[in-house]
Amino acid sequence: MEDTSKKVTAGAEAGDEAGDAAEKTQDEEFLIDLSAEPSPRQIVEELDRYIIGQGKAKRSVAIALRNRWRRQNVGEEMREEILPNNIIMIGPTGVGKTEIARRLARLAGAPFIKVEASKFTEVGYVGRDVESMVRELVELSVSMVRDDREAEVEQEATRAAAERILDLLLPPVPERRRGGGHLADNSTRDAQVFEATVEEVGEAGTEQLKEVPEDDEPRERRERMREKMRRKLEAGELEERKVEIEFSARGVPIIDMFSVPGMEDMDVNLGEMLEEMMPRRKKKREVNVAEARRILIAEEIQKLVDMEDVIGEAIDRVEISGIVFLDEVDKIAGPASKSGPDVSREGVQRDLLPIVEGSNVPTKYGLIRTDHILFIAAGAFHQAKPTDLIPELQGRFPIRVELEALVEEDFYRILTEPKNALVSQYVELLRTEGAEIDFDDGSVREVARTAWLLNQKMENIGARRLHTVMFALMEELLFELPEREEKQVSITAQTVRERLEKLVQDEDLRKYIL
Repeated sequence: MEDTSKKVTAGAEAGDEAGDAAEKTQDEEFLIDLSAEPSPRQIVEELDRYIIGQGKAKRSVAIALRNRWRRQNVGEEMREEILPNNIIMIGPTGVGKTEIARRLARLAGAPFIKVEASKFTEVGYVGRDVESMVRELVELSVSMVRDDREAEVEQEATRAAAERILDLLLPPVPERRRGGGHLADNSTRDAQVFEATVEEVGEAGTEQLKEVPEDDEPRERRERMREKMRRKLEAGELEERKVEIEFSARGVPIIDMFSVPGMEDMDVNLGEMLEEMMPRRKKKREVNVAEARRILIAEEIQKLVDMEDVIGEAIDRVEISGIVFLDEVDKIAGPASKSGPDVSREGVQRDLLPIVEGSNVPTKYGLIRTDHILFIAAGAFHQAKPTDLIPELQGRFPIRVELEALVEEDFYRILTEPKNALVSQYVELLRTEGAEIDFDDGSVREVARTAWLLNQKMENIGARRLHTVMFALMEELLFELPEREEKQVSITAQTVRERLEKLVQDEDLRKYIL
């Protein structure tokens, strides 16, 4: 068997490559070509990079994602008739239900939101505000599209901001009145700034003024100076130079005075309405060039991004490819009440039903159709059963997938195989302190065995138990490492047993419960 320490060390040595990869776009993080609509098999392979096991669940979500592409290529008449096959995942906590849905959304580049079904059973909600999850999904989609648009125009906005900064550093040549040699009144200050800039540039040791013939026209002279100032600006030589910028400010501060129970359900944002009604006043502020660049780039981006177009595309993304992950759905399931309707369970289900089966939800951006949003429900179902859901809601989740509880070997694979393996994370964390840590194969297996054993003795929290065990193992080292002279650390199976012995034997483990 290959020594895991070699895998871990190799993973650590790839830290520089990982850092470079982090600067790439999201699509470049994947091994598959997302623009070519990956096949279900490719989607499963991509999910395997982060999630161990649960092959049935991966196949189901991969098929659901591929079906979306298939639907888009169906004739328009039939396209509207094809509805997504919603999925319900059944399995204990910590086995990968949420992570599968989250990674799927990243693969699809789709708006994704996770909501807790138990949220709608709280006093004052009782399922009444289930539409809020669609509103939150739309807000998230608008943010995603706006970020995409801003990235597209960032270079153009940066260039425009640079031109505005040059205008502040070197104002236009003041015009003289016809028939006279006096400056127009409104040009006096610009003339003073212009002359001051000329003197400063000359004193800086450059040959700018010498290169400009005395008989050049003022505007030509200014253009020559502007180009030299541009080079100094690009070289970062003017970052601390003070300039005065003018920007819009709110006339009256808008306080969240409307954040009272029930007001969040309103489709109209009162704060934004008042802000639009209040007159905006211009405000001047003296800042350095670095700060001015940041402010002006933000203003230019705002000018270049068409928010109506952003909202339109965001709504399309939600209606065509949105994903809602409805967690803890078992908390709203239960046997039928013998004394009458159970408003905290069955009532929530009945309010969820129209959204899942397809309806129009009002938002501040308009009506949102939920017909083609993919809903993925999940729950442990320890006390309740999926059949305890009302029949109508059961019918809206035709695909039922059971996820398997994790065993000791699964824990070992989780610690070593995924791209974001927990062992590799600690290796990189300690490397920031100049330390090199080496886990041998026996130590990793001992950590996996301990985590599995604790899950058997206590509440089974799945892979989350690994975080508890790893922190208990590394706690002393993490505390002492900054003052420690020896930076070469080797973790063996014996080390793990010694440090975790008390944790395993002590029946009162409340301190370590997540």
